[in-house]
Amino acid sequence: MREFAYERAADVAGAVALLGSGPEARALGGGTNLVDLMKAGVERPRLLVDVRGLPLDRIEEDGDGGLRIGATVTNSELAAHPEVRRRYPALAQAVLAGASGQLRNMATVGGNLLQRTRCGYFTDTTKACNRRSPGSGCPAVAGEHRNGAILGASEHCVAVHPSDMGVALAAFDAVVEYETADGPGTLALDALYPPVGEAPHRETALPDGALITGLTLPAAPVAAHSRYRKVRERASYAFAIGSLAAALDVRDGVVHDVRLAFGAVASRPWRARRAEEALRGEAAGAEAFAAAADAELAAARALPDNGYKLTLMRNLVVAVLGELTEEAGR
Repeated sequence: MREFAYERAADVAGAVALLGSGPEARALGGGTNLVDLMKAGVERPRLLVDVRGLPLDRIEEDGDGGLRIGATVTNSELAAHPEVRRRYPALAQAVLAGASGQLRNMATVGGNLLQRTRCGYFTDTTKACNRRSPGSGCPAVAGEHRNGAILGASEHCVAVHPSDMGVALAAFDAVVEYETADGPGTLALDALYPPVGEAPHRETALPDGALITGLTLPAAPVAAHSRYRKVRERASYAFAIGSLAAALDVRDGVVHDVRLAFGAVASRPWRARRAEEALRGEAAGAEAFAAAADAELAAARALPDNGYKLTLMRNLVVAVLGELTEEAGR
């Protein structure tokens, strides 16, 4: 780890000014990902800007029936908040599935959105990686890619996004708020993570020097009947090999509304809009659920060792939507 300067921001404007002082400045929240990457030599900032003390630690009504969540709210606070648990249960479940209590106590909402892939080639500085060293190649394509992407990938990168929280946020149309030297801005979560294309090192669409200040969850009645399901290779805390955030509104046996987002299948949380469109207006049942999953996965491109994710995600959709349908009928 190389030497770095440390500054504790007194306010949002001060944090933005410090982050805009050079390309090697980084915001420090809980540090649960950034500090690990610094130890590994992947991140080499010259300046850490501590934003943990900024007044961005509240969960509030947004005035339109939704919730506004500050960037420094911890994962533990988010998962325990009664309105999050009532209105967006899949979000609380996703956060609880993401890490141990010790990590959740430190990790922040803003930092979770910006966490970087855990691909072994990315985290090993002796290996080539287009995310870490643009133009060096993606050895995962021909190498170890068991947990690689099946949707939206390219020959330049097959890494997956590691966030559980982000999958639920994608399902519920979260909007990210940020501040720059030129003023505030917003990005829909879908737009926060650009397609991999030929530039996988461009991991977010945030302007240079931007500070995430919070996010808004719009009102979504369907979200109150939601669930997050994570599949991992061990029972203890581990990153997903496939996950699903699902919300379902069934009326008289017919799908009135549905939200679906996939995790660990792409470089970003993957909103399954084709599957949603295929389900609305259809009779709720295993056949329709499987057909909807197939519609979403039709664009998938599996590598030799990760084709199992196609079956996994199909089964997740059928199982979780089946459970939500059964609950709705009680």
